Amino acid sequence: MSDLGEQAWKNARDAAARLLDMQKDDGHIVFELEADATIPAEYIFLNHFIDDLQPELEAEMGEYLRSIQSDVHGGWPLFHDGDFNISASVKAYYALKIIGDDIEAEHMVRARKAIIDYGGAEKANVFTRYALALFGQVPWRAVPAMPVELMLMPKWFPVNIWKFAYWSRTVIAPLLILGSTRPLAKNPRKVDCLELFKTPVDQVKVWTVNPTGSKWGDFFLALDKILQPAQKYIFPNLPFRKKAIKRAIEFINPRLNGFDGLGAIFPAMANTVMAFDVLGYDREHPDYVVALGAVRKLVVETRDKRKGVPRYCQPCVSPIWDTSLAAHAMLDAGVERDDPRLIKLCDWLAREQILDCVGDWAVNAPDLRPGGWAFQYKNDYYPDVDDTAVVGMLLHRVDPKRYENNIERAADWIEGMQSTNGGWGAFDIDNNADFLNSIPFADHGALLDPPTVDVAARCLSFLAQIGYHHTHPVIRRGVQFLKSEQEEDGSWFGRWGTNYIYGTWSALCALNAVGENMQADYIRKSVAWLKSRQRDDGGWGEDGATYWEERRAEEKTSTPSQTAWALLGLMAAGEVDEPCVDKGITHLNNAPREGAKWDEEAYTAVGFPRVFYLRYHGYSAFFPTWALGRYAKLKRGNSRAVEWGM
Repeated sequence: MSDLGEQAWKNARDAAARLLDMQKDDGHIVFELEADATIPAEYIFLNHFIDDLQPELEAEMGEYLRSIQSDVHGGWPLFHDGDFNISASVKAYYALKIIGDDIEAEHMVRARKAIIDYGGAEKANVFTRYALALFGQVPWRAVPAMPVELMLMPKWFPVNIWKFAYWSRTVIAPLLILGSTRPLAKNPRKVDCLELFKTPVDQVKVWTVNPTGSKWGDFFLALDKILQPAQKYIFPNLPFRKKAIKRAIEFINPRLNGFDGLGAIFPAMANTVMAFDVLGYDREHPDYVVALGAVRKLVVETRDKRKGVPRYCQPCVSPIWDTSLAAHAMLDAGVERDDPRLIKLCDWLAREQILDCVGDWAVNAPDLRPGGWAFQYKNDYYPDVDDTAVVGMLLHRVDPKRYENNIERAADWIEGMQSTNGGWGAFDIDNNADFLNSIPFADHGALLDPPTVDVAARCLSFLAQIGYHHTHPVIRRGVQFLKSEQEEDGSWFGRWGTNYIYGTWSALCALNAVGENMQADYIRKSVAWLKSRQRDDGGWGEDGATYWEERRAEEKTSTPSQTAWALLGLMAAGEVDEPCVDKGITHLNNAPREGAKWDEEAYTAVGFPRVFYLRYHGYSAFFPTWALGRYAKLKRGNSRAVEWGM
C-alpha cells in the first residue's frame, strides 16, 4: 500500500479506536445534535409561558445565543456563517430580553437594527408569530386560523391530520389547542418586544400571505379570511369544540412516549406542555410531569469546559443514527466483525427495533408488520425509514445469522413502505399532497414527507445488500425513481444532508449496490459533477444556501463530512485510483482532528431545507473515518469494487 494509503489507514484506525472509547455501558454511541438559535430561545419562552424558570440554565442559554450571533449582519443565521434570518433573530432577541439583557447593550442594538432594517418582526414566519401571539405581542389575527376542529376531519377529507408529515402532525395537534384557546403566557417579568416592529402592531394590516403564489394558495388565503372571525366568535360556542379538544388529547396521550416526548422532537414536546398548562393540568399530573421532563432531557448535559461552550437545548437526539453510522465507519476502519464491543453495539440496536407498535405509518399500510427503528432512543409511533435501512445494512455486515430475524423484519417493513412512485419517504407512504403546502400555516414549505433520493437510495442499498436481485419489482421501481430525480447537471438533491454532494453520494452507493452499470452515461455524468465540485485544497464543501435554486453552487469551505461523502460516492463508482480521490484523501489526512472528530463548524445537514438546519456533531467523526478506511482497504485489495450498500 502507498504512503498515502498507509497514512489513511493509520488515521482511520486511530479515529475508530476513539469512537469505540465513546461507547456507553450498553454499547451505543451518541453525539450532540445542534440546531439554530430558535430552539434555545423557544426553551426560554416555554419556561416563561408556564412560569417555571431556571435562572442558571437560562443564563447559559443566553450566553449560547450571544455566542452564535453574527458579527457580519448583527442577527442570527440558520446555520454557521449563514445569512441573516428574521425569524431566528426575533426569537433570539426576545429570549435574551426576557432573561434580562439590556436592550441598549451593544449586541441587542445590533440585532434590533438588523431586524428593523429587514422589515421588522412583522416579517417573521408563522411559527414565530405564534410564539409572539402566545406572549401577547401580536394579535391572534397575525397567525393563520387553524381551528382545533381539524382533529375531527375524517381521513377522506382533503385536509386532515393524517395527510401531514409526522413532524407536522405531532407539532400541530397540541398547537391547535393553543390556537383555539388563545392563552396568554404567564410571562412573570412582563417583558415585551414591541420595539422590534417597524410598523406599530395595531397598524399592521396584512399578516398572512400566500406562501406559494399558487391558485391553491389564493384559495386558502381567502378561506383564512373566513375562518379568522369564525375562530374567534363562532367555533368556541359550538358543541363540537370540546369534542375536538378531546380528540387532540386522545391523539397526544398514546404518543406521549414517556420521557422521550411526543414525536421525540422539541416543538411537539414544548407545545404539549403549554397545551396541558392551558387545559389546567396540575403540575403533578403524570402526563404533565412526563411532557415537561421530556423537554428538560433535551438540554445537553454539561457545559463544554474545554471549549467554553455553554449548555443549549437540542431539537432531538440521534442515538440510533449515530450508533449505526459509527459502526459502519469502524468496520471500514478495521474493527473486526466479531469484536465484542461491536457485537455489544449491534445487540443494543437489535433490542431497539420496534416490533410490536403499529405506528401512524399504518394509516396507509394497515396490514404491514412493524419492523423499523426510530431515530431517537424511543419513538415507537414514528420509526424512521432511513435509520431502518442503515441499521439493517449494519446488522447484515456484522452477523447476518445472529440478526436474521431483525434483518427480515426490517426488510419486510422497508419493502412495504415504498411509495407509489417507487421512492421512499422518511416516515410515511405517499405523503405528498402538495396542495397542502399552500395553506398559510405552511409558509415553511415542509408540511409533508414525500419520497426523497437519499432515503430511497438507502432502502435500495439495504435490500440489494441482503440479496434482492436487480430484477425484483421493488428494486426496479426504486432505481427508476432515482433516475427520474437526477438533476440536469448529473447530481442528485440531498433532502436530509447538505446537499447535492449528500444526494449524489447516496444515489451512487445505491446504484452500485443494485448492480447498475457504473459506466452508464447517467452515472458518469454524476461522477463528472462530483469531480467538478472538488475545491483547490482537495476537499469538498457546500453551503446551506444551496437549497435556494439560484445559489445552488455556493460554497465557503471544505468540510470533512462532505469531503468524505464525495470520496465514498466516487469510490462506489469505481474511481478509487483517480487523482481526485488521492487529493481528497490527502486533504482528510492533513485536516485538523481531535480524538475521533475532525474540526467542522459548518452545518452539513437539514431538518427542513431553507428553514431549519442541523449540525450533527458526529458527522465529522463517522464519515472521514469511513472514507479513509475504505480507501485504504480498496487500495491494498485485489478488487476496487465496493462490497457493501453504503
